[in-house]
Amino acid sequence: MTHDPVRPFGRLVTAMVTPFTADGSLDLDAAGSLAEWLVDEQGHDALVISGTGGESPTTSDAEKEALLRVVGEAVGDRARILAGVGTNNTAHTVELARTAEKAGAHGLLVVTPYYNKPPQAGLVSHFTTVADATGLPVLLYDIPHRSGVPIQTETLVRLAEHPNIVGVKDAKGDIAATSDVLRRTDLAYYSGEDSATLPLLSIGAVGVVGTSTHFAGPQTKEMILAYERGDVAGALALHRQLLPLYTGIFRTQGTILVKAGLRALGRPAGPVRPPLVDATDAELDQLRRDASAAGVDL
Repeated sequence: MTHDPVRPFGRLVTAMVTPFTADGSLDLDAAGSLAEWLVDEQGHDALVISGTGGESPTTSDAEKEALLRVVGEAVGDRARILAGVGTNNTAHTVELARTAEKAGAHGLLVVTPYYNKPPQAGLVSHFTTVADATGLPVLLYDIPHRSGVPIQTETLVRLAEHPNIVGVKDAKGDIAATSDVLRRTDLAYYSGEDSATLPLLSIGAVGVVGTSTHFAGPQTKEMILAYERGDVAGALALHRQLLPLYTGIFRTQGTILVKAGLRALGRPAGPVRPPLVDATDAELDQLRRDASAAGVDL
């Protein structure tokens, strides 16, 4: 697996859901086989394990470590494995990061501390402390509508000086701010919102960390490659085709609908853990319509 500094985690990355058994316990065999399907059949370059989409708020630290080891054994020689280690407690995040490094992760996804609303100086301290804690490359996750706090432009420019902070999963929805960071740093930007991937490519992003990409991975990768080749019309056609699924996957909640769609395909996923609730028949029917409109059969 060659390392590309421009695209440290490739182009197509998915925040993989975490399969559970019918009684809600961790299904490690299913996690390995889901990872193999995504990498070997759907063309993923990297997987995020224990991101929010992997129900990280309701999995234990021991479960997170076990998942990383199993997925690493399954596909770690063919895809890069990113561990979601972000919490709103710096010491806990450092602990998760060190465990992830020992478990064989190739990189870390670190979300902005949520709910406690640290000031920008607190963000610099948090991210720097975590980046110092291991030798792994770090992808910052900027998602203010969930975390409550944006990583401001000057903060991102400052953090970009850290040798281990290599990129951003960008769900800020501010093209001008992102463009300014890309102009001033060499951070690798990944769209954190499926529908924003093409617009972000146009200002210098390199890929996506997706949700609907559980189902539209090959088409999304082709959209990115088409844009890179200079086939802007082809990329735009794919963006428009896939838009109903890019947005539809979030109608209820991303993890809920991904698991419903995987179950519909006969793929191992299992239920979600509370406080999430499984999709209703009506919600699954709507997802099937959204996928069908995008040319994807669920």
